[in-house]
Amino acid sequence: MLDRRHVLAMLGTTALATLAPTALFAAASIKPDDASALLVIDVQNCFLPGGSLAVKEGEQVVPVINRIAKAFSNVVMTQDWHTPGHVSFASVHSGKKPFETIDLPYGKQVLWPDHCVQGTDGAALSKDLSVPHAELIIRKGFHKDVDSYSAFLEADGKTSTGLAGYLKGRKIKRVFVAGLATDFCVAWTALDARKAGFEVYVVEDACRGIDTQGSLAKAWTDMAKAGVKRIQSGDIAASA
Repeated sequence: MLDRRHVLAMLGTTALATLAPTALFAAASIKPDDASALLVIDVQNCFLPGGSLAVKEGEQVVPVINRIAKAFSNVVMTQDWHTPGHVSFASVHSGKKPFETIDLPYGKQVLWPDHCVQGTDGAALSKDLSVPHAELIIRKGFHKDVDSYSAFLEADGKTSTGLAGYLKGRKIKRVFVAGLATDFCVAWTALDARKAGFEVYVVEDACRGIDTQGSLAKAWTDMAKAGVKRIQSGDIAASA
């Protein structure tokens, strides 16, 4: 799996903002059923305003997620959950700075500021999330020597988090993805969900992106090509 910085390096030559096909958008109201699950990706303090890897306006996804979650009987959340001294942290590599890249056995790795360290306040889910019926939290990035962005696979592209098996065991057919950030963990989760055979929707206004050098447009285009459907929270029928 490509690391984030490598993906960004390929974006400067593309101008994709207007290329997303209209088929990406759902027109009719969607009623989540027992075969549907909402995946809430990484709504953690480190990715919210004031955090070490804050996503601009990231806090605005919280009330949207709280509202649409009421329509789902199945909700799964994810947490970045790094060990102290994680291989993805610039602080553990002498002479390296955040956002530089290094080569690791599984490929190129972006080096990040320390973030979402296990048990710290930064790793905690936002206190404003109100989804009491969420039934599972998938923690990712807890192997010290490999990073993990997708909720389904770690950055080596082969180590499973177990989420696909869990969802299939619950007879889930459709997944709806929300959270942070649209163009990275959300998009890669959506793409891996498609590879795992799920029907996939990304709730655009329940996400926020980093949008660096065209990364947001590129992510939407990649998702469209994979058959991911792009919807708004208003497209989801409210619970009765």
